[in-house]
Formats: sequence, C-alpha cells, structure tokens
Amino acid sequence: MGIKVLLPCFYVLYLFLCFVGFPGSIEGRLLLTKKPDPKNAAATARWLVSQNSWGVLNTISSDLGGAPFGNVVSFSDGLPNKGRGIPYFYLTALDPTARDALKDDRASFTISEYPIGTCGKIDPENPTCAKITLTGKLKLVDKNSKEAEFAKSALFSKHAEMKDWPEDHSFQFFKLEIENIFLIDWFGGPKPLTLDQYLHTSLNGFTSIS
Repeated sequence: MGIKVLLPCFYVLYLFLCFVGFPGSIEGRLLLTKKPDPKNAAATARWLVSQNSWGVLNTISSDLGGAPFGNVVSFSDGLPNKGRGIPYFYLTALDPTARDALKDDRASFTISEYPIGTCGKIDPENPTCAKITLTGKLKLVDKNSKEAEFAKSALFSKHAEMKDWPEDHSFQFFKLEIENIFLIDWFGGPKPLTLDQYLHTSLNGFTSIS
C-alpha cells in the first residue's frame, strides 16, 4: 500500500480520535490520573480537586443579609497533574464573592465528579458519582509572596484566558484554607477524612504538603 493511500487513512483516524477521544480520555479530554478506588477517600478527594477546573464557591453574602451565596468559579490546585489539594482562585471585588470574603472569610467550595465525565449516565446526585465540599476560610493571597507566584502559574496553566482579563478589574489571588472535608463517593454516607489525611495522601501525580 503506497504512502498516498496511507495518508488519508491516518487523517481519518486522527479526526476520529480528536472527536471521540484517545484511550484513557473522557469526551475527548485526556484524564491525567485514573479515578482511585472509592475505598481510598483521601486519594478520591485529591483526584476530584486535581481533575476539575471549576466548582461552586459559597460565601456569606453581605448584600443579602448574611444569606449563603453560591457562585460558579474557576480554580486550580496546582500545575496539571501536580495538584497540591489547596484550591486557588482569581477573583475581583467587582463580583460579590470576593467582596463577601473580604468582609467575612467563611466559605465552602463544592466540586462534582460529573463534569469530569467519569460518572457515565447516572444522575449527578447518585452517591457513586463523587462529590466533595471543602469548608474553611477564603483568604486573599499576598501579591508579593512566592505563594502568589504559585497561584498564578497554577491558575494560568489551566485557565489561559485569565492572563488577559481586564487590569482595571483588579483581579486578585485567593485561596481556601480548608478546615473541614465532606466527601461522598459511594453508598453509606460521607467518608471520614481529616485535613492531614487529605493533604498528605500518597498518589502518583499529586504533591503532598510538607
């Protein structure tokens, strides 16, 4: 078979893989790490945070008399496949979430496995479709610190358009200082999981906090 005949075949295969997905991918997006066993709560929690790029960030609303306010936000816990478990955000005080946090830093952040694409056809509320809520304090990161440099590289590596967001909106880096972890990844209720277990779990591709 000649090269002229082979080239169209390779092109068709390439298009097929782009639209259908490569092995180990979901909906055409490469999964960096295989989903852990549900029995390993710490690994599952870190996997959820590492593989996701957005979630719902909840604050105490200063505009609504202290009512909870949820907002869809982008986040990152580190460079691709090198997550550290701590969510970082790029927020502006023109948006209620950052304004709320600067007045009352109590917050929670909820992430679902469903957007990753590994839940199949089951409902997002099904316990086998993992979900996690991290509760703690939403803190402003010192813009002159090494942590701010880390937050910038972590966020911009996963959300490239952020670097072009308007300067006059005064975006700043925030992080969630985690105090409590609520994880559902199977039947039987939430998995007991301490912050120490979450941050120091050993899993290929993840970075433990020392």
